Amino acid sequence: MEKSMGVDINIKNLEVDNINVSLQIWDLVGEERFKPMFSFYLRGSSGAIFMYDITRENTLNNIGEWLNIFKNSIAGQQTPIIMVGGKSDLQEMRIISIEKAISLSKSYDFYDYIECSSKSGENVDFLFNTLIRLIIKNAGL
Repeated sequence: MEKSMGVDINIKNLEVDNINVSLQIWDLVGEERFKPMFSFYLRGSSGAIFMYDITRENTLNNIGEWLNIFKNSIAGQQTPIIMVGGKSDLQEMRIISIEKAISLSKSYDFYDYIECSSKSGENVDFLFNTLIRLIIKNAGL
């Protein structure tokens, strides 16, 4: 039986605006049982991506709660957060309209809203480039 600590860590190296950037990406599993550990994982975050599945309504159910956990964990620092609709390659199975997603994104004051597909690669680099630019701008660089 495989055990998980609720996080998958990856490194992504990119060049954005002639700046070499190494992102340490912590993919937190949005399951209730991992919630007590999240504040430890989130401290010191320079940016965040809140991702949901455009084909599953329930993936948006607790976005406000998860956002509060994130904001409490970063202790008031200004951190760019992007809302992302995943599985954009499955438009024919879409349940959450883009209008609803954008409205929700604005209501929670996310910096941006982007849809992407990890399967096709659509907008994945754009997403990370956008986040990096926001982080660099936020840092005053």
